[in-house]
Amino acid sequence: MHHHKQQFINLSLDNGVLRFGEFELKSGRLSPYFFNAGQFSNGKALAEVGRHYAQVLQSSGLGYDMLFGPAYKGISLATATAVALADHHDRVVPVSFNRKEAKDHGEGGNLIGAPLEGRVIIVDDVITAGTAVRESVKIIAQHDAVPAGVLIAMDRQERGQDVRSAVQQVEQDLGLPVVSIICLDDLIGHLGDADRVSDLAAVQQYRAEYGV
Repeated sequence: MHHHKQQFINLSLDNGVLRFGEFELKSGRLSPYFFNAGQFSNGKALAEVGRHYAQVLQSSGLGYDMLFGPAYKGISLATATAVALADHHDRVVPVSFNRKEAKDHGEGGNLIGAPLEGRVIIVDDVITAGTAVRESVKIIAQHDAVPAGVLIAMDRQERGQDVRSAVQQVEQDLGLPVVSIICLDDLIGHLGDADRVSDLAAVQQYRAEYGV
């Protein structure tokens, strides 16, 4: 496993972002692990996670002009990524994010930050049903900008609404490349290396039932 992947897993464990146990997902499935990027909730953790997002984006080869963070978790993640791009990659990019409800006073509208222009990378934590990505694509298109890809923390590599994973559905149905920092394979590798036998067995069983 690449060193930066192991670092990101450790960062997620240290901040309670990645947990093991029994968790009911929106789909009704009982998952032996849970990933919640909302727990990157202090300055040091956000600075580190931003560096990981920025590194993966820069290594992906995707062309882009700005970042878009879907409300709510995408807001802090896109912002942290933009800061890291400026600080560590000498790349200054605008950031925009949406409101859940349009504002009818002040500046109005449903967007905060830079106007949506050019090629836009959508930044979020995971893709479960792809709802946030589809909503983001609509918003981007409404402003005559172009969605250029999706950047996420973790690809769960499990079936969505059909035999494909949620990530595969986004890639195939929307024609958007999806780049992740880690995937379920990386997590399984970490559990094996750490000799966490019971967690490894539970995750492998889950993948055998729901994986792609």
